[in-house]
Amino acid sequence: MSEEHTKKSWFSVDESQEAQSADSPHAPLGADQRRDAVPLLTLAFGWGFLVTGLLVGSSLGAGLYFPDLIRNAMWGNLINFVVGALVGYMGYQTACNSGLLYRLTYGNIGAYLPVLFLAALTIGWQGIVVGAFGLTWAGSFDSPLFYPIALFAGVLYTLTTLYGVKGLEKVAVPSTVVLALVGIYAGWFNVDKAGGWQAFLELSKTASTKQPLSDTDAINIVIGSWVVGGVVMAEYTRFARKAWVAIAIPFVVLVVTQIFLQVIGAMGGIVSGNFDFSAYLMTAGAVVGVTGLIAMSLALWTTGDTNLYLPAIQTASVFHLPKRVTIVVCGAIGTVLGLGIYQHFMDWISQIANVVPPLIGPIIVDYYLFHGMHYDTSTLDRLPAWNPAAVLAFAAGVVAAYAYTPAWMASGLWGLLVSMGAYVVLFGGARLFGLRFGYAKVRP
Repeated sequence: MSEEHTKKSWFSVDESQEAQSADSPHAPLGADQRRDAVPLLTLAFGWGFLVTGLLVGSSLGAGLYFPDLIRNAMWGNLINFVVGALVGYMGYQTACNSGLLYRLTYGNIGAYLPVLFLAALTIGWQGIVVGAFGLTWAGSFDSPLFYPIALFAGVLYTLTTLYGVKGLEKVAVPSTVVLALVGIYAGWFNVDKAGGWQAFLELSKTASTKQPLSDTDAINIVIGSWVVGGVVMAEYTRFARKAWVAIAIPFVVLVVTQIFLQVIGAMGGIVSGNFDFSAYLMTAGAVVGVTGLIAMSLALWTTGDTNLYLPAIQTASVFHLPKRVTIVVCGAIGTVLGLGIYQHFMDWISQIANVVPPLIGPIIVDYYLFHGMHYDTSTLDRLPAWNPAAVLAFAAGVVAAYAYTPAWMASGLWGLLVSMGAYVVLFGGARLFGLRFGYAKVRP
């Protein structure tokens, strides 16, 4: 076999091989590709257990009294859950990944917009996880160990993601028990170190006066931290065999694990004044500190694989490439980004809160309102190029989020609602005038 033929084969899609894989990105899953509930829910916990939750909790703890923090965190996480549940149920019903769903709403070419946009964001998250791994073990961005450790993490995530969803489960299952035990201990340790619950609340009240946050700002931070996960929830719920599993997955990811991590992150920051999870665990002793480092490494490994799997599947689906190619390309970009993007973590999620929710608004309305919760996936190869209503509705939501948001509402939620309303007007109005575009009219 010639070298040229080998290169062509590596970059070319083998339809039969992809169809037999556990998670083909190019077509809806078959019944035999669905997976049992326990591995999926365990993977959901591992996916949700990202350093993001700890950092967000630390940020909230520095600006909110602890009871207010719990309330705002719950509101933000519930908003993300609603988005994730709506998208997750679509994934379960259609057996489609996000890339396929975007094509059904935005059109074959129009889907490039949401997929490239979300791929850039999730690759950015991959970079953040790579940087977080380097910081966890090097202890400082200035350490000479930071770069080699971060590069090692990027290569590790890329290689293990090549195994697909089965590889993710192998990482997630053993890490779940360790992460839960370390987190529970960390919560008890911080309250005890503060001198009891009332003493902890007094510390929280004092800490919240230094960099106070408004309720809407706090909710927006929470939305931005995980709304991308809600938007791409179909990547995992398409494997569910039952509807309750498709709803339970976003609940575990976006409510259970996030509240858990945000509370632990806030408590550690409030008591120690240091918002680095591994750093304040070291104050509890060498054994607990090392266990914390191992647990955080497992969490970052699981999340790194997940954040790489998401853009790889989406881009493979839309651009019709083998997922091995998109995994390597996205992994390489994320590894390079990881050397510098982590330092801009809070700026990153603030922008995500504004621009990601409007992407999914047209899809939710299109599926649930205009198509009666049914997409005919047999039309995927005959879709039109563009659905102008979807693109314009997304643009309207982004503009609204940046230009004007009511003072009583988080900008991310406002952008989502505006994009949904705009799609109702644009797509519904087009129908009234006899115009048909998007999924509503496929080419013969």
